[in-house]
Amino acid sequence: MEFEERTIPVDGGTLGFDVGGGSTTVLLLAGQSLGPEVFLGLRSDLAAAGLRVVAVHTRGTGAGRVTPREWSTSTFADDAVAVLDHLGLDRAHVYGFSMGGRVATVLAARHPDRVDRLVLGASGPGGAQEVPRDPEVTRSMRHTATPEGLRGLQELFFTPGWIDANPDVAQRFTPRGTPRVRRAHHAASTTHDGGELLAAISAPTLVLHGADDAMTPVANAELLARAVPDARLTVFPGARHGYLEEFRTLATAATLAFLTPL
Repeated sequence: MEFEERTIPVDGGTLGFDVGGGSTTVLLLAGQSLGPEVFLGLRSDLAAAGLRVVAVHTRGTGAGRVTPREWSTSTFADDAVAVLDHLGLDRAHVYGFSMGGRVATVLAARHPDRVDRLVLGASGPGGAQEVPRDPEVTRSMRHTATPEGLRGLQELFFTPGWIDANPDVAQRFTPRGTPRVRRAHHAASTTHDGGELLAAISAPTLVLHGADDAMTPVANAELLARAVPDARLTVFPGARHGYLEEFRTLATAATLAFLTPL
């Protein structure tokens, strides 16, 4: 399936996105400092199932060129709306991964008329409700400039044996953007507070998570599933933060069953 890379003007710069596939649209929102590469497997699977896939390049990653400022998850949600407007789409399914899940909650709560079905993957509520990761995990995430530090980050996404067998895929899940972009993404994610937003979500919602996710502990998925009205929860035993690739067959099947119900 061929995907076309496009850009639109935003905030004095450009925002990138990829588009390809069938008719019903799924909007993909990536995580903190992650580029659109994290969705290469998922977007291929969704397009093969007949869905039209639009993968937004979060500001400062991919084809986008925007000077970093004080960004927030609301900023990124507004960018998603701008992409929908550019494509002439009133509504779409939305799949947010990691920080993209936080962005997706803002989008679904504040623009309920734009979201058909919502998938929140490896995400959390933010704010006071968030179940924090182990401080040692946070410290390790700050040291990715060395091969050892980068390997440690990859092992938060995937099991060691899977990384060794799929090094090119694991490489997709490494930080993108300049240091300023990464700091702006970090601030947007860590200041997010889904508190009152979650209960306001009216779209049918599926929460996906890895049981062994040390980056975003699985208790956060359970919180999301309780806070979003009538949300469904699927947890993948043995999966870490990068469940969407290491457990791709199961994760894609769960996603398609939810997005394309009989």
